[in-house]
Amino acid sequence: MMKKKMSDVVKKEDKSGAVSVRVEDDLRQLKPSLEKVIVSEGRTTLNIQALNIRKHAEDCLKTVNKQQLILPPIGDLQQKTLSKWTPCLEKISDVKKQRENLPGAPAGEQDKLALNMCLPNKRSIRHQKSGKSLTDTHRKRANEAKGDRIISGSVVNLQAAESKGHHILVVPKEDFGTDLKSRCHEQPVRKTKAESTYLRADRDCTPTETPAFTTTSKSMVPRSPQSLPVDIPRYLFTIRSGQVDPMAADFCHFKQCFVLCWSSVVDVLEALQKLLREFAVPLAKVSGERLVELSHVWDSGWSKAPSAMPVLSVLENWEEVSELISHPGQRYKGEGGIEAAAIHIQSSWRRYLARTAYLCHCRRKWAAGTIAISWLMHAQLCRVRKALQARRFSQLENSRSRAQHLAANWKRIQSFKRTIIHIPSLGYSQRKRLNLRGFDILQNTQMSRLCDIRDENVEVIYICPQHLGNDILDYYTSLLKCDGATDGADTTTARASSSVRRYIILTPEAVDYFPTHNMCLSTLLKYSPQTLKHIRNLIQGKQAYIVGGVAHMDDLAVADELGLPILGPEPAIAQHYSTKSGGRRLFVGAEIDVPPGQGDIYSLNQLHETLAELMTQNIDVQRWLFKIDSEDGGRGTAYCDTCHLSCYKWALQEYHRYGPELWNPKCIQETVLLRYLDEIPEWLTHYAQPAKTSCYPNWACFLKTFLRQGGVVEAYPPSNSVTCLTVDLLLEPGGEVTMLSCGDQLHGGCKLEAIGSIVPQSSVHPETLNSICTRVGRACLQRCIVGYVSVDLVTFLDHNTMEKKVWAVDLDITYSNQLAMTQMLLMMTGGTLNCCTGCLEAPIPIREKCYEHQIVPKAPVENLCAVIGNHLFHSDLSMLYNKVFLMMCNAHGIRFNKKTKQGTVFAFFDSSERSSIGMITVSEDLQRALATFARHLSVIHQEISVPKSQGETNFMEVIKEIEDILQMTAQNKLQGEAKPAS
Repeated sequence: MMKKKMSDVVKKEDKSGAVSVRVEDDLRQLKPSLEKVIVSEGRTTLNIQALNIRKHAEDCLKTVNKQQLILPPIGDLQQKTLSKWTPCLEKISDVKKQRENLPGAPAGEQDKLALNMCLPNKRSIRHQKSGKSLTDTHRKRANEAKGDRIISGSVVNLQAAESKGHHILVVPKEDFGTDLKSRCHEQPVRKTKAESTYLRADRDCTPTETPAFTTTSKSMVPRSPQSLPVDIPRYLFTIRSGQVDPMAADFCHFKQCFVLCWSSVVDVLEALQKLLREFAVPLAKVSGERLVELSHVWDSGWSKAPSAMPVLSVLENWEEVSELISHPGQRYKGEGGIEAAAIHIQSSWRRYLARTAYLCHCRRKWAAGTIAISWLMHAQLCRVRKALQARRFSQLENSRSRAQHLAANWKRIQSFKRTIIHIPSLGYSQRKRLNLRGFDILQNTQMSRLCDIRDENVEVIYICPQHLGNDILDYYTSLLKCDGATDGADTTTARASSSVRRYIILTPEAVDYFPTHNMCLSTLLKYSPQTLKHIRNLIQGKQAYIVGGVAHMDDLAVADELGLPILGPEPAIAQHYSTKSGGRRLFVGAEIDVPPGQGDIYSLNQLHETLAELMTQNIDVQRWLFKIDSEDGGRGTAYCDTCHLSCYKWALQEYHRYGPELWNPKCIQETVLLRYLDEIPEWLTHYAQPAKTSCYPNWACFLKTFLRQGGVVEAYPPSNSVTCLTVDLLLEPGGEVTMLSCGDQLHGGCKLEAIGSIVPQSSVHPETLNSICTRVGRACLQRCIVGYVSVDLVTFLDHNTMEKKVWAVDLDITYSNQLAMTQMLLMMTGGTLNCCTGCLEAPIPIREKCYEHQIVPKAPVENLCAVIGNHLFHSDLSMLYNKVFLMMCNAHGIRFNKKTKQGTVFAFFDSSERSSIGMITVSEDLQRALATFARHLSVIHQEISVPKSQGETNFMEVIKEIEDILQMTAQNKLQGEAKPAS
């Protein structure tokens, strides 16, 4: 009878479980559709939790749980299985110790074995040992479980699958032996009130949540050695080609054991099968325990399907499957592979198109922004350029108007008191200015312009490019008091005091703002409003004009600010004719002899062809010069000697074979010309060299600048005795040409750079020189060139005709250093330089007293000679202050005698470096002046130099040049004396 009732209960329980499973399946299918339902009134998504579906499910489970679970007959254990919930391991205090004492099982399996052995019919075991009620214990543990559901009953085995603290209790079909039968009660056990409390489901749990189960004490674990070994069940089944065989025994066994949570398991299983089909996995071995664990995790917290790695973790051969899935292109071999490949290709192509379009858009946007900014900058630049052009055009028109007024009133201005504003500016190009060392000192080498005050009607405002020390200011103050006057002491003192009052030195304030920019002095003055205001106050109500240096556009701006005319040409005209090619064109226009050559050369082929033609026509020329247009002096000059040309001897033989009369036809010169064209490139590469290697170290550097800026090829005079001289002209606005200075050049180490001169010149006959200068001056006036002009000439003896020739080689439209030093010479001697006669005349002071009724006799005049060094350099000069240097020179007798108007006087240019000076030596004849100049340089060099460290200087080169001149002069004197005797 008892067996029958127990079997009925079991059957009824199975039927209820099936109903519960169907309900859960229906709910699971209903859930996706309900998520999309929108409540029309509130316009909000319907909340599934708010429905009573959970309540209905709980009521169903409560009905099932209220039934008393009676152990079935032992014979039916092989046919029926029940699912039970496993306890929460975190709340079982003795589980670890129980696992440690389990015999015959490895460490990894002891957890499952301990739980299987400690939970068979917990209530019956406790009743057998103690007979005490479990009500208090159950109540206490129910509080600890915090609402987890407990199902008690006949439990044979336990399989734990931990997932968020939930455990599943499973009863397999196997019979556990007689030992387990002896511990189980066949009679039904009445449940107490406390136990019924444990059987209630928590209303806060969802239908898929697993209730926790209470644990037993350590004493309840069977330890009898006669106990049968417990097998740990493993729920493994196989998935082939992404499909589970529903009729397979292992799968059916797994499904039957986990029937109560199958709704959650089936979702994960479907996701796993789908993943395996998509990647064409042939074989996968699934661990049922891991699958159940994953299903609880998925159902508890995941609203979407998990990623591939968590799903693959339920496989026993997950490493093989993962390796297969990670293989490139495996996805396209499985289910929907063609569609996935097409989708991937399309998405990649669309992504590429979108990315390309986006990048194109970005480039266009950037280009549009750049174009817009460039256009705005271009428009702004055009506006500024137009404004500058308009302003400069206005300045040029005003300058022309004032120049016309100056030309019309020049005679009157020269006859009355006037103010001359000297601006010794070097308006070179920016490239050239930045390459010049000590540019401010170079602009101040014409400080001797202050000596213009020797004319009583002249006041000088000198613009200095640097701040001068008190030592230099005191020196020029004392120097300008000695104006060479021969009057009485009172008159001399009065004139000296008036001379000091008639000059002023100003330094623009912009010098402090642009110390390293190498700006020309006109630009610095342009950006110095205080200095301009001071000058305007000084010249207010006076006749004044500006004397500049190398012309620059800012000269017009300064003149426009001051409202004064400039004694000089327009900057564009000056820059055009100041080049080597421009000067050559002007000389040709003035019908002056020039060296054989060609200007305006800008290409290498033009250079080779021009040079070959010139060498063929002038086969007696031994050296050819190459001059850069924008350079001055020896800086931009290179040379090459024809003696290094391999075919030169053959060319000379051809020339002498035909003779000078038959050599001019082109047909005769053609063979030599072609031979020259073949050899000139290599000849220049190996033998051409710059005159000053400090500026251009080799021919390659020189040639690069030569072709970029243009240049001239000229012949060096074919003579061993060549003299160079410089003539300074004043082209008056009224149209007259006046020679202000003339002197033979004095060279240093570079034979093509003048660092001084001998005044007056003695190389060219004064009438010939006057004729040449007059023609050059008239040609300049025809080209609107007025002001100060410097002309360089060379003279030599032509061995073919035995006549002296004069060539014009260079034209500088500026106030020269020689003219500035000549002004100091005339200031110190009180004399005049008569270029027409070639004499430097200085009055001899009268020592006899003259009474009032006596007629003052005309002061006698003596001829003097002077040697001028306008750019003497010695690096050791910086070790001495200017006052100490003058004391040293005075101790060695290097001084100027104001009474005899002879001696040596110095010009200082700066107070900081003090390495450059000017020096003038005056004597009664040329030989004595040269010897005195050389001796003084030697004394200074010995005093300031150490024998082991000579320093950088050009003193010794000048001394050697002077010695050569003295030797040549002595030879000419002996030859002159020998001719009359013969």
